[in-house]
Amino acid sequence: MSSIKHHITKDGSSTLYSDVFEQYYHNPNGAVSESRHVFFETPGLVDQLQMADAQLSIFEMGFGTGLNFLLLLDYCSKLNVNIPIHFYSVEAFPVTTETIDAINYEEILEDDVYKPFLKTLFSSLQKGWNTFSINTHPTIELHLFYGLFDELSAPENKIDFFFHDPFSPEVNDELWTAETFKKLKAMANINSVLSTYCAASKARAALAKAGWNIARAKGALGKREMTIASLNQEKLSGFKRLNESRLIERLDGGDFD
Repeated sequence: MSSIKHHITKDGSSTLYSDVFEQYYHNPNGAVSESRHVFFETPGLVDQLQMADAQLSIFEMGFGTGLNFLLLLDYCSKLNVNIPIHFYSVEAFPVTTETIDAINYEEILEDDVYKPFLKTLFSSLQKGWNTFSINTHPTIELHLFYGLFDELSAPENKIDFFFHDPFSPEVNDELWTAETFKKLKAMANINSVLSTYCAASKARAALAKAGWNIARAKGALGKREMTIASLNQEKLSGFKRLNESRLIERLDGGDFD
């Protein structure tokens, strides 16, 4: 797409800039560094990968360049993880193979199979659900929905970890509503953990309205805070809890309009 521009972030990893949304796909201070902090380290996924002896399921809102899926493969290689993992994601506006040519994740992650995999993936996408496997990780399957989130049918597996990673509420408000988070809740199990880079009160209020318990956590790379949520309050015991009732009251009162 002509509206997409390649950019090297401060940790040396690639991201893209969208002229349509007028935002970077990742933190310009470090694409890989932020993703590791927000989606793998803070919610406890790295620890879970080391301990898990049964299947894991992950759902990512916004596949983008595929970075978070590649990071999962990278962690599984380094930690010798061999359990079945289903990685579900949705993408309404997939990037082109020419764009994938420009990104440098194979340098950052030290695996030369990832870029050819991404190019094959993006060149073969069909509308609706697509399933992919990668030879180096036979226990991991990627299920990618090409279309709008509103059109998505729920995955067959309950989700253990949610990566909420769309463009920000300022430019992509429809993916930060209570209705969106209710749909994610219906896909969750009681111990699911949802993490997002976003710390906006309106987004947190929408999570609360949808029935999630919410906490704040330390943000990545200069951001003061991020948000973490779960249906099980005990999963948030190591974080500073927020007042969900007050957030709902503010949302219902129009404070964020």
